[in-house]
Amino acid sequence: MFLLAGCSSVYKNLQPATGDINDLQKFKPNFKNALYKAEIDVVGHHLSGLLLIKTLPDSTIRMVFSTEMGYKFFDFAFSPDGGFKVFYVVKQMNKNAVIKTLKKDFELIILPQKDYKSAYLRKDDYNLYYIFPKPKGSFCYITDLKGTEMKIMEISSPHKPIVQAITKDDSNGVPDTIGISHKNFNFTIGLKKIER
Repeated sequence: MFLLAGCSSVYKNLQPATGDINDLQKFKPNFKNALYKAEIDVVGHHLSGLLLIKTLPDSTIRMVFSTEMGYKFFDFAFSPDGGFKVFYVVKQMNKNAVIKTLKKDFELIILPQKDYKSAYLRKDDYNLYYIFPKPKGSFCYITDLKGTEMKIMEISSPHKPIVQAITKDDSNGVPDTIGISHKNFNFTIGLKKIER
């Protein structure tokens, strides 16, 4: 019985919901040229520096994480069609698992073009869930029932959230604060916008 309870999904009681899945696009951040103070903690290692998120003329989103002295940790690009390119990764981070994890984490918050054909809406008593299925889980965006306030973003397995992200204090479509935390191992990303 305990084994069955452990395998139960936290999403099992969600009910079908009506609405337009495309409404999610109103929450897409407008990262024209945003600079963040970044703190990354991963399995006992701490990195801090600056994360520049910039939208290029072709709508590609470029992310460069470096120390304040300019030493680069990584340089990624997310194209509007869902493509992803690695321009640079420091040797210590140049592992497929690390790059794949960072890609998914940042995809969660930038809301690149998603497959809206397979997406669907669900709800509970308090929240509306915009769900985008993936082969081993889903990307889930949770708003209030009216769909006016983003509460939390999740990457989930079929049974539970494995990554959760929040954004706060949006100004002109750019969040002031971004937090990303993994639930299955010690990995967090904290971003605080720097006014320039």
